[in-house]
Amino acid sequence: MNKIKQLLLITTLSISVISLPVSADAASYKVQKGDSFWSIANEYGVPVLSLLNENNRTGSLLYAGETINIPHAPVSQAEKELMAKLVNAEAKGEPYAGKVAVATVVLNRVDHNEFPNTIKEVIYERSNGHYAFSPVQNGAINDGFSNEDMKAVNEAIAFQGQGNGSLYFYNPETAQSSWIKTRETTKTIGNHVFAK
Repeated sequence: MNKIKQLLLITTLSISVISLPVSADAASYKVQKGDSFWSIANEYGVPVLSLLNENNRTGSLLYAGETINIPHAPVSQAEKELMAKLVNAEAKGEPYAGKVAVATVVLNRVDHNEFPNTIKEVIYERSNGHYAFSPVQNGAINDGFSNEDMKAVNEAIAFQGQGNGSLYFYNPETAQSSWIKTRETTKTIGNHVFAK
């Protein structure tokens, strides 16, 4: 190979390495046997899609021993705790999947243009003198949360961007609003109907 071709090859390789998209605040993680993008996203509280994008992946194949980048968590610990308190108050006694779905509704609202764009603003949103979530109105949001509630929040964060877009949930036995029952049902879990 002549010197010009070698120089072009080296230059091309250098440019390719420099242009890899890695965010400045990404941490690195060495993949262990049995890990998946889902389990890593769940552990670090980041959306799976963000984890895939951060590592320029389109598939889910991981190899034990490889190092991947973990993007900055989009949800702070204080926000997770607030969501877990809401999950506890809204979904106490409901199946675990229902707890994940309640947390997902909050995240979907943050991403939707008709709702506030922070977790705290979504949870404490008021309209016509009423809070969007009854536990805020009656104070039950201050009752704390369990490990399962926090696990559900982390799973909702990992699942973010992959659901069916639920923006509301209600118990058809106790719902006083007839409007909520006009919304398109996305799923029913336990005593809650989820809708958009």
